[in-house]
Amino acid sequence: MITARLLRASGGPAFAIGLVAVAVLVLLANLALPPDSPFYVPGYAVSLMGKYLCYALLALAIDLVWGYVGILSLGHGAFFALGGYAMGMYLMRQIGPRGVYGNPVLPDFMVFLNWPQLPWYWHGFDQFWFAALMVLLVPGALAFVFGWFAFRSRVSGVYLSIITQAMTYALLLAFFRNDMGFGGNNGLTDFKDLLGFSLQADATRAGLFLATAIALAAAFLMCRAITRSRFGKVMIAIRDAESRTRFLGYRVESYKLVVFTLSAMMAGVAGALYVPQVGIINPGEFAPANSIEAVIWVAVGGRGTLVGPIIGAVTVNLGKTVFTNLLPEFWLFALGGLFILVTLVLPKGIVGAVQAAAWRYRRERPSRRAAEVAPEALAETPR
Repeated sequence: MITARLLRASGGPAFAIGLVAVAVLVLLANLALPPDSPFYVPGYAVSLMGKYLCYALLALAIDLVWGYVGILSLGHGAFFALGGYAMGMYLMRQIGPRGVYGNPVLPDFMVFLNWPQLPWYWHGFDQFWFAALMVLLVPGALAFVFGWFAFRSRVSGVYLSIITQAMTYALLLAFFRNDMGFGGNNGLTDFKDLLGFSLQADATRAGLFLATAIALAAAFLMCRAITRSRFGKVMIAIRDAESRTRFLGYRVESYKLVVFTLSAMMAGVAGALYVPQVGIINPGEFAPANSIEAVIWVAVGGRGTLVGPIIGAVTVNLGKTVFTNLLPEFWLFALGGLFILVTLVLPKGIVGAVQAAAWRYRRERPSRRAAEVAPEALAETPR
């Protein structure tokens, strides 16, 4: 049944297959071509594109709640960081005696801070399946508890946005503390391998890039199936007329809670894929500015389109890479100006503007044809 919905989603399978196909071509250009080839893609570019795809997955998660339910979350960076920390804890446990202090159990920062033993919440992270489960459960549990109280209290609009931002800022302050057991200000780093594969090897980086592309494609298809289902129609109804939807008998709070939790889990997966590709996770990922920047990606690409957030995340971060190399001190001003420009000129984003233009063209096409045919018909009319 789910497969049938995915196949009926017009353009969905084609976009997902195209995304994975492009990723495969990039990997072939990295692994199969010699470095002197004009089509060779260096390893650092593969890691950089993998980071962009992780951001695209985070933007897609935000679009699911903002574009289709109307929940403007300014705290999704917290779910992204929690997923990253879960994966980072697994990678730290894999270092073992290869660390600076040679302790087979305690990570280096715990040895440095004189921790007597491994905290209870670190147990189990020596197993990949447990870490993968925590990548989903930890952000999902936080989103569920937060949403349970917020949505049942009917907190919405700007008030909900402020609360989500306060949540991620509180986590930022908590993870900065050394006694939390997550590396404090320095975070988790110096990772060695993943599932026995060296993170410094080109093949491992290529595999992570492909895994990220596949995860993004799968998440895109899942979101498309959800938004085009009956459940998705109710989501859109909540976004456009929440009080009327509640009056019709729908449990609006339950719908919001389910979508918010699912979105947080998607953000957690994005964070987990991000960490082994960049090699570090620290409390800075909880910064409220990161969540705000992710919302800008969605706005630039076009919220409520699914494709738009992916395009927006890749486009903005590519521009950030180029701009910060040229004028790093002016990037934040450029980002703010971009958001203002999109809000005033392209309120529906890049994809929304293209869709609107295509719709106007299709609607006006019959009238243009009629205008072209009318003179010919009058000329052929016998006098």
